[in-house]
Amino acid sequence: MELTVIGCSGSTSGPGNPASCYLVTHNDFRLLLDLGPGGFGGLWGAIDPRRVDAIALSHLHPDHCLDLCAFNVAATFSPTAPWPAIPVYAPANAPERMTRAYEPFPDEVTDWWCTFETWQPSQRIGPFTVTTIAARHGCEAYSIRVEADGSALVYTGDTGPNPALIELARGTDLLLAEAAFLAADDLPLDVHLTGRWAAEHAAAAGVPRLLLSHIPPWHDPQQVFAEARPHVDGDVLLAEPGMVISLD
Repeated sequence: MELTVIGCSGSTSGPGNPASCYLVTHNDFRLLLDLGPGGFGGLWGAIDPRRVDAIALSHLHPDHCLDLCAFNVAATFSPTAPWPAIPVYAPANAPERMTRAYEPFPDEVTDWWCTFETWQPSQRIGPFTVTTIAARHGCEAYSIRVEADGSALVYTGDTGPNPALIELARGTDLLLAEAAFLAADDLPLDVHLTGRWAAEHAAAAGVPRLLLSHIPPWHDPQQVFAEARPHVDGDVLLAEPGMVISLD
């Protein structure tokens, strides 16, 4: 199993860095985790988007899903259209929410090239067993475990501290964790993680590698790294566009 970082900027796209978008591949099956602004453009640098087999949206805030609209345009109107329909796993109201991105002209999008599938606690997506738990983010949002043939990762999506996330991450090879907040005394507990909180989750779950992501352009990634490093014994990495990590 292999993880490719397409984009990892938090809350918005950043300079040379699309918002959240990650490609997980195994046995020639390609699963996208989130598709934030700039993600579709960045995807072209890794693979032909027509080779994507499924898309998983952790939640429907724009920085995690809005380039699904770009994918739809290419799949519907490009010279090679129509592209084959693929499943998009998402919160229950995804078709309505995504169509509203076209307001005040929703009638311009009457059909999506994809099929929307509502998240279940566990589902089979190609070669992957995909397990979800509710994230702490103030809306319908999910943390996602992806595993195949003895390799596994957990993608936190957007979440505040969550004991269930520790259990979800046990036995995995990598925790792909958002760290949008810098340490402060008055942080809400149901929005985002800090670098330290992400590291504490990885340590509690015994995960050997922590990949810090979703850092907004206005924060210094090295500060996030410095907050995380003392609180976990395993490897700590900062996500960067184009990074490829093998989990085999």
